[in-house]
Amino acid sequence: MGLSIDQLKIIERQAVADLGKTLRDRGRTIVFTNGCFDILHAGHVSYLQAAAHQGDVLVLGLNSDASVSRIKGPSRPVISQEHRSRVMAALACVDHVVIFDEPDPGELIRELNPHVLVKGADWAEADIIGADTVTQNGGRVARMVLEPDISTTIIIERIVARFS
Repeated sequence: MGLSIDQLKIIERQAVADLGKTLRDRGRTIVFTNGCFDILHAGHVSYLQAAAHQGDVLVLGLNSDASVSRIKGPSRPVISQEHRSRVMAALACVDHVVIFDEPDPGELIRELNPHVLVKGADWAEADIIGADTVTQNGGRVARMVLEPDISTTIIIERIVARFS
């Protein structure tokens, strides 16, 4: 049995630099964003659709399980990186998913060298990791407005409240 389309969209960490070079050589505008995407919700989908509209190819850096735990605490992630990566790759707006284990996506951004770096508008541009790399290479940073009152943390809190 062959790989499914979503599995083909998941690329190995060490292949990122080659992917970036190939896409640039083909004249494609590379968009990069990253996150934990622990429990996929409508806010994530809106954000990723908006990010995809910033260029030709959306590459999603997905925090590994270890990385999520370092950021969010020992009870997270709820969903494993294997399952999160498959769900993210199944979205039509996401072209490639790469799992990274580093504390932040800085090195991944340097290797991919995207034209556009996307983060939520809740981040000041000065605080966005990789913004300096992207702008120094002639790219730009796009800050997306997030949907209010929806987040993985809020969803988990609602579930816990309902069943406690």
